[in-house]
Amino acid sequence: MSPATTSDLRTQIRRLGYDLTPTQLEATRALMGPLAPRLGPDVAVHRDVFYGPDPRHRLDIFVPAVGVARATVLVFVHGGGFVGGDKGAPDKPFYGNVGLWAARSGCIGVTMTYRLAPAAPWPAGSEDVGAAVRFLRDTIQRYGGDPSRIFVMGQSAGAVHVADYVAASGDGIAGAIMVSGIYDIACADRNPFQAAYYGEDATRFSEQSTLRPLAETTIPCFYIVSEFDPPDFQRQAAWLVEAYTTRHGRWPRLMQLAGHNHLSSVLQIGSPVDTLGPELLRFIQSPATS
Repeated sequence: MSPATTSDLRTQIRRLGYDLTPTQLEATRALMGPLAPRLGPDVAVHRDVFYGPDPRHRLDIFVPAVGVARATVLVFVHGGGFVGGDKGAPDKPFYGNVGLWAARSGCIGVTMTYRLAPAAPWPAGSEDVGAAVRFLRDTIQRYGGDPSRIFVMGQSAGAVHVADYVAASGDGIAGAIMVSGIYDIACADRNPFQAAYYGEDATRFSEQSTLRPLAETTIPCFYIVSEFDPPDFQRQAAWLVEAYTTRHGRWPRLMQLAGHNHLSSVLQIGSPVDTLGPELLRFIQSPATS
């Protein structure tokens, strides 16, 4: 894609604004869909691999067709406001774009689906992340993956589930990536989606928050917030920086993703305009995560 077209895309994303509405989400998908990578003979996909007993306990595993040995594994946890979302399907561009990008980068990509609120309230999301990690540690070698090199990445509600898993233990992962997450539940904007997952008992919001554990964890973490994320996500990133800086005297590894909104941040991965994928690889390949 030419620089002029890239600039035009960013202009269109900017015009969609900060508000997270169905109109913005659909317009973003329509804008990014034609740019999404497509499956080809270079990547083999193992679809709907069950990692647990629930119908939503499913993984898609993307593997370079040439084969790999001891490859890094990137697990992507989708968003959806705690009450919706899915890992994707063969006839949909998202979120298979993340798995394809990972496989074409020499890794094994995994996209996962998890149980949803209100039927599965907090901490079901982090429990499912943990179940998927344990399953992959036991099985990923058969696909050429390294069970000691599993990175977990989540966006929006998926980032919350990843944060909760890191806060609970983070067992079995080499690093965590959180895109547009919520970390302080007590100070977060109230909405029906959060109420469906966390409940409405304010006395539990401190227990359900992850700011302090994230500031104290020794697990390498990478945080991303988009330029056009809604204000609540911008504030959450600022509070995370404050908590981490208070603990360590320096910033966490955090990136403001210029020119993107809440959804386009991950829909761009693997596309000709991808600015996040190279940063993900730098994190995965950095000495701190080796």
